[in-house]
Amino acid sequence: MKFSEMPYERVDFEKLKKEVVALTEELKNAKSGEEAFAINEKVTKAYEHAQTMSTLCSIRHDIDTTDKFYDEERNFYDEMWPTVQEINVEYKKALFDCPFRDYLVSKLGPVTFKNMELEMRSFTPEMVPLLQEENALSSEYDKLIAGAKIEWEGEILNLSLMTKYTTDKDREVRKKAYAKTTGFLLSVQDKLDEIYDKMVKVRTKMGKMLGYENYLPLGYDRMGRNDYGPKEVAAFREEVKKKIVPLATKINERRRQRLGLDHLYYYDPISFKEGDPRPIGTPEEILAEGKKMYAELSPETKEFFDFMTDNELFDVLGRKTKTAGGYMTNLPEYDHAPFIFANFNGTLHDVDVITHEAGHAFQGYVTRRNLPELNEIGMETAEIHSMSMEFFTEPWMDKFFGDKGDDYILSHLEGTITFIPYGTMVDEFQHIVYENPDMTPKERRDVWLKLEKEYRPDMDYGDNEFYLSGGWWQRQPHIFNSPFYYIDYCLAQTVALEYKAWMDEDYKAAWNSYLSLCKLSASDFYSKMLPKVGLKVPFEKGCLDKTVEVISKKLGL
Repeated sequence: MKFSEMPYERVDFEKLKKEVVALTEELKNAKSGEEAFAINEKVTKAYEHAQTMSTLCSIRHDIDTTDKFYDEERNFYDEMWPTVQEINVEYKKALFDCPFRDYLVSKLGPVTFKNMELEMRSFTPEMVPLLQEENALSSEYDKLIAGAKIEWEGEILNLSLMTKYTTDKDREVRKKAYAKTTGFLLSVQDKLDEIYDKMVKVRTKMGKMLGYENYLPLGYDRMGRNDYGPKEVAAFREEVKKKIVPLATKINERRRQRLGLDHLYYYDPISFKEGDPRPIGTPEEILAEGKKMYAELSPETKEFFDFMTDNELFDVLGRKTKTAGGYMTNLPEYDHAPFIFANFNGTLHDVDVITHEAGHAFQGYVTRRNLPELNEIGMETAEIHSMSMEFFTEPWMDKFFGDKGDDYILSHLEGTITFIPYGTMVDEFQHIVYENPDMTPKERRDVWLKLEKEYRPDMDYGDNEFYLSGGWWQRQPHIFNSPFYYIDYCLAQTVALEYKAWMDEDYKAAWNSYLSLCKLSASDFYSKMLPKVGLKVPFEKGCLDKTVEVISKKLGL
């Protein structure tokens, strides 16, 4: 069904809760594994309707944040979803303690039961008001950022649409554009500090409510970290500092030379003197080229992209009233159809949507008929699918960038490397913040500035008041809305770089490994799945050595 034709109705949460409570009692009295499994399918179906309606509401709200109907509906879901958690956890406890566990594990997989354990220990009914407050704060942040009205050359633009100018080839244009965007952020910095301070305190209360010293253990459980913890992540961060930061510094120096500049400042994020490659053609033509590309890449990708375009499962055109950013989600009642949301802005990031978000969507498409439990992948795995697809589609970049295709490939590889220190810094920042929840907003921003010296020692903010205040992180929605998510990008990026090195030697073998990883979904734990398809686990000591060696050689560094 086309997205525009999908009907919406507000979820009756009282009916949902009664249905799940009744099915929980049936499960406790089940006489066989087959009966218990059948009851679980009924519960899944009940939740899938609610999730579909809630997701439809969320997408339509994000498409137009001024739509009062969907704005009110989103507020409704922010308030109501936390009220379902208690009965959901009670159901999971019944499933977890079911005497027919062995049969259920054979059907639903071992990861499912580990995830249940994390979910059960992440909730107590007393948390509901705090979860509602957290949702409200998240919505407040999103609205504040989406509501930016920046005057530019006679137009009023939002932060997403300003990206075209912060990456302009003219240095003065970039500097002026950054002044405008950071001017807006500085004007609302007190509010950003206030929202985040409240978020940290709310989440800390949740952690203490569950008996923890702070939010950190709960944060890891809520992210579904079923295979590793802070110790492994800290080891990975140290590897990044030792191996990736020096390479990223060399890349930036090479970029400075290429740009013909005496010194790089924050307003010099581009890769080429004549400007970064920009996609040729209209947004509609970019989508059409994407369709051709996926038709040629593999039979599986052809089927996937045809399905997406035939059913209007994209909303990617940048508009002034859209929520900033981009994502992939899915609609369970419509055969778990993926949906891609983005903001095209005339930059190379438009093509990243056709590769990155499509990587997420492709994996969801090829496994959409799995049992839902077998698709509950961690984000460190999900981001492998998207970031690796960015590399697998490189042979078609001339279709999007013309004779600048090779420039795009180079800037993408360099950007991949230089991103990892930033993403890892975001993670360490959050660990420090949640381990020290009583810090003042200024102390948090000072922490950010200190970490900059470790992870991005060559970053120079010039005289920019907002950045010099330590405010760079305040435009990063993940820090506000999804604590501890950002390291998943970095873990996945290292695996994607491994695929990059592999595909340059044997594209077909690398693609077959990637397709196998997509199909494995959540059938096994992260550290066991990667070796199954010939990949290294990022937490292993020296895991970055070969990748850094190969990429350095490729870049001539």
